[in-house]
Amino acid sequence: MSPSPSSASSPTSRSGLARSPRARLTALAALTVVSALTLSACGSDDSDKGDDKGKSRIVKDVTGTDVKVPEKVERVVVLSEMDLDSSLALGVRPVGLTAGRGQKGAPEYLADKAKDIEVVGAVTGPDLEKVLAAKPDVILAGQIADAQVLKQLRGIAPTVMTVGKDKNWKSALTLTGEVLGKQNEAKTFLADYDKRVAEVRKSLGDKAGSTVSVARYSAKGTAVMQQGVFISDVLKDLEFKRPALQNKKGAGHSTPLSDEDIQQIDADWLFIGTLSSKGKDADLFGELRKKPAYQQLGAVKSGHVTQIDGSKWTSLGGSLAAMSVLDDVEKAMGE
Repeated sequence: MSPSPSSASSPTSRSGLARSPRARLTALAALTVVSALTLSACGSDDSDKGDDKGKSRIVKDVTGTDVKVPEKVERVVVLSEMDLDSSLALGVRPVGLTAGRGQKGAPEYLADKAKDIEVVGAVTGPDLEKVLAAKPDVILAGQIADAQVLKQLRGIAPTVMTVGKDKNWKSALTLTGEVLGKQNEAKTFLADYDKRVAEVRKSLGDKAGSTVSVARYSAKGTAVMQQGVFISDVLKDLEFKRPALQNKKGAGHSTPLSDEDIQQIDADWLFIGTLSSKGKDADLFGELRKKPAYQQLGAVKSGHVTQIDGSKWTSLGGSLAAMSVLDDVEKAMGE
């Protein structure tokens, strides 16, 4: 199971992107306080941020916290895949991002749009020194739950929690639009998405009532995507049925299965892939195809298997991911 962004205190020395924030809080406390005093645009608490830039406004984040943000946001740092996706969907290019699950930078489906944006952390948490160096006006903090990390972030710039417990990408887009002054763009995107959903459903014909399964394969084995995650919300919009296990909410982001239980990923149509098409994950799907248990799946026998970009389908997701998933479904199942 992939790590959650809430594990912001986990060490990630191997990647070098985000050392444990807890291990560096003492040193960074002095650093951020000095920076808050010298970089008045950042401020040291939510009560006076943005005042030196002119007008400001209050935004209520997903925790119910009122955050004072600049009227015009020019430099935004994004600390989750969904925040990056939402910002880019609204036409705003961040000055810093955290790497996606299993990625060294942005998720593969966003790689071109996010090219050359500074990496300031990983899924396990932000590198506070790099966030500070990016000089943000606003920080979109996704679903970071570590109170000490949040305190440090708020000492750098106004920090908005954008991703709720339900991980709903539509709500996150709407809130991000409010923070970035792109409310109209967010409404337009959501309207366009609804239109696209209707188009794809029409293209499915008699396949509209099919059961659809989504799984991720990695060196640890097979995992299915249950309810309460991004891809399940998109498939629900398309009114697809799901196999038994995938109709339930999982304990985490994905639910691992043994080879003996792999039949639980079977359905009329199976969408499966790895987090990356490069590196150690590149040949994993080929290994799965050779396994007898996989070859006995009904979807495999009927030729109804589509290899997907796992960084798009089986990660935190977002607005652009949702639109792209609709394209993938239409290509695989449309008439």
